Amino acid sequence: MPAQFSTSVRPLLSWAGNGKRTVGNLPVLRQDKRLAVAESQLASGVNRARENVYTKQTIVGVYEGGMNHKLAIIVAAALVAAIVYAQPVPDTKFKPPIEKPAYSQGAGPVVMIDEAHHNWHTATGRYLPFADLLRRDGYVVQASKSPFSKDTLKQANILVIANALNKRNDNYWVPPYPSPFTDEEIKAVHDWAQEGGALLLIADHLPWPAAADKLASAFGVHFSPGHALDEKTLAEPIIFRRSDGTLADYPITNGRATNERVDSVATFTGSAFRVDKGGDGLLIFGPGIVSFTPTNFWNFDTNSPRVSVVGWYQGAVLRVGKGRMAVFGEAAMFSAQVDGPKGVPFGMNAPEAKQNPQFVLNLLHWLSGLLDE
Repeated sequence: MPAQFSTSVRPLLSWAGNGKRTVGNLPVLRQDKRLAVAESQLASGVNRARENVYTKQTIVGVYEGGMNHKLAIIVAAALVAAIVYAQPVPDTKFKPPIEKPAYSQGAGPVVMIDEAHHNWHTATGRYLPFADLLRRDGYVVQASKSPFSKDTLKQANILVIANALNKRNDNYWVPPYPSPFTDEEIKAVHDWAQEGGALLLIADHLPWPAAADKLASAFGVHFSPGHALDEKTLAEPIIFRRSDGTLADYPITNGRATNERVDSVATFTGSAFRVDKGGDGLLIFGPGIVSFTPTNFWNFDTNSPRVSVVGWYQGAVLRVGKGRMAVFGEAAMFSAQVDGPKGVPFGMNAPEAKQNPQFVLNLLHWLSGLLDE
């Protein structure tokens, strides 16, 4: 999904000598109870501003310890303005080559992308490059605009659910984060997968893993509701490599032929998860990665609670009855955006992500049964 600040804002963010994250010279500290109401209002304002422009580039901070209340609001407002100025948009010019399409044009399986649950990524929005890539590989990509049921799901061979939110949290990323799916919908999706459907579930950093938890738990998948980052550097992207064991040797990374082999995959700050049993990890977190677990998205510092997620997954697949399921804790890796006035690439089109498009195609080939264990 989306990560620190956009190009026009990123220079404002740094680490102070005392180990505290700063914006300019101002420390981003733990929540001050006196500013809790202001924080909520600022978070809501940022969310409204980022509705059409957010990449993984937003942070909301509150300041404590003798700082003027107005100053905190002014700084946050300036950051919102900078984020709006950045205007990240789908990179419609990004069309990586597909040497051997899996299907004839429009003759492949039907891929339905969920748009009924206040999704941050849709087929005509941030996932337009993803939808275009699949269409050029022969898949039929459609929007799913209705609640999940036996009747609506029978139209799909593959269902993609990316960054769904409850109506309560639409443009308001302040806890709690209830499930966007009813119990009836969760049962319908689970039954559909058991009978042969293929599900791709994507839940980025907070708030999305918290919102996805109820659906994921029905499949034995459990997210850490936070932000998975290198504990010391907070650097992104994270590169998963075959050479160091963080990218698994698996049919999805090997492809149908040697020219489809993938040796590295880049992700752009997301979440971590575990699988109860029967899952095969694809993207496996290595040493030094933790999940920061703040109450609000991106509101953390070096003193914030965190859990080690070494050995946890950011990508995995599992069998579900007659069906298949893929789970990922990061969304931007599946798309391509350009960010800021200089059009900085972000996602599949980033220089570090040269093999992401092939990885995405290989994953869909596994979901549609072209690749097997």
